[in-house]
Amino acid sequence: MTEPRLVPIAEPRRPEGVVLVLHGGASRPGNPMVRPTQLSVLRMIPVARRIARATRGRVAVYRLLNSHRGWDTEHTPVKDTAWALDRVRDRLGRRLPTCLVGHSLGGRAALLAGVEPDVVGVVALNPWVYPTDSADLTGRRVLVVHGDADRVASPERAAQVARRLSRTAEVEWRTVSGGKHAMLRHGADFERAAAEFVVMSLLGGRVP
Repeated sequence: MTEPRLVPIAEPRRPEGVVLVLHGGASRPGNPMVRPTQLSVLRMIPVARRIARATRGRVAVYRLLNSHRGWDTEHTPVKDTAWALDRVRDRLGRRLPTCLVGHSLGGRAALLAGVEPDVVGVVALNPWVYPTDSADLTGRRVLVVHGDADRVASPERAAQVARRLSRTAEVEWRTVSGGKHAMLRHGADFERAAAEFVVMSLLGGRVP
């Protein structure tokens, strides 16, 4: 088992909040390691940078590289997310309101890890979920952004989970027309939605 890694994107001296960006990526037989160059990791770099620009030095932004690919019963990306949140608190020396932003399996991890202390908002981009996924996100805000042309992660299953989460949390759903799973087409729509949500949730304002 390799160790998870935290990658700083923006680390202001006195941040008003924290954003943790979570990548996806299915498991690969015989190759469990997460590499910085794999596509599921690289596609979250523009998202993290867009959020850092939108928050204008007021929010600390980090990317998490999971300990291994995929999701299993022994060690999930949810545990890596909890590790990262603890590490960020130690690094900054205090607790700050936090948003989780994840894609695909990272979106699922963000939704399920939203119960962690200090988390006030969750963004799930094309989340790959099970219909039975659930979490008590009372007091949190949730944004699910899904491309209607996604053939990898089912929009219908994500909508089902979003409806369940809305029993306890404020949940917003946005559809990206023509958007596919990798977010290569209409990528700016996904990035902008995530940045707007973070600014509203952590800073109470609109993206310039």
